[in-house]
Amino acid sequence: MRLIIAEDSALLRAGLARLLADEGHHVIAEVGDADALLAAVTADPPDVTVVDVRMPPTHTDEGLRAALHLREHHPQVGVLVLSQYVEQRYAAQLLAADTRGVGYLLKDRVAHVEEFLTALEQVRCGATVLDPEVVRRLLARTRRTDDLERLTDRERTVLTLMAQGRTNTAIAQQLFISRSAVEKHANAVFDKLRLPRDDATNRRVLAALRFLNS
Repeated sequence: MRLIIAEDSALLRAGLARLLADEGHHVIAEVGDADALLAAVTADPPDVTVVDVRMPPTHTDEGLRAALHLREHHPQVGVLVLSQYVEQRYAAQLLAADTRGVGYLLKDRVAHVEEFLTALEQVRCGATVLDPEVVRRLLARTRRTDDLERLTDRERTVLTLMAQGRTNTAIAQQLFISRSAVEKHANAVFDKLRLPRDDATNRRVLAALRFLNS
C-alpha cells in the first residue's frame, strides 16, 4: 500500500512511517501541515492518506479541511483521519456525503497495531471505518432516543457495529452468531428506524450515521 502521512508531531510521524514500512507498506511522503499534504497528493496520489485533524498554523481543523478537500478533489484516495479526542462535529462533516474509503479513528487506536493496520486496509478497499468511541458518543447524544428505545440490546449492538463499518460477516464473527442472524437483526434495525434496507455496506453505514446525527 502506498501512503502519505500528514502529522505535525515529528515523533509520531516518524513512528507511523516506521511501523508502516516494517509491515511492508510504502510511505511516499511524510508532511507536517495541510498545504504540504495537498501538494504531495496532487504530485503523486497515494492509496491512502493518514491525516491529523489539528495541524499548523492554528492547530484547529486544518487537517480536517484538507481531508474534506481530498474527498472532493481526489475521491480515489482513501482518507483515514486521526484525532486526539472524540470530535463529533468533525466526524459528522467527514461522513456527511460519500462514506467510501474514509475513516475516523482516535490516535490511541494506533497503539493497537493490528486494528490500525486493518483499518488502513479497509479504507484502501473503499470501506468505512469509525472509531468505536465515536459511535458510542453518537448513540449517547442522538436526539432519536425514542426510536433507539424500540431496538433490542442485540439490535443496538448490530447498529453500533454497522456504524463502525463492519460487514455482516465481521459482525457475525464478533458476536458468535450466524450471518443470517446478523441480516435478520440488521433488517429489524432498519425497519424500526424507518430506514430503507440496503445490502451495500457503505450505504448501510451512511444511513446509520445520518440517523445518529439527525
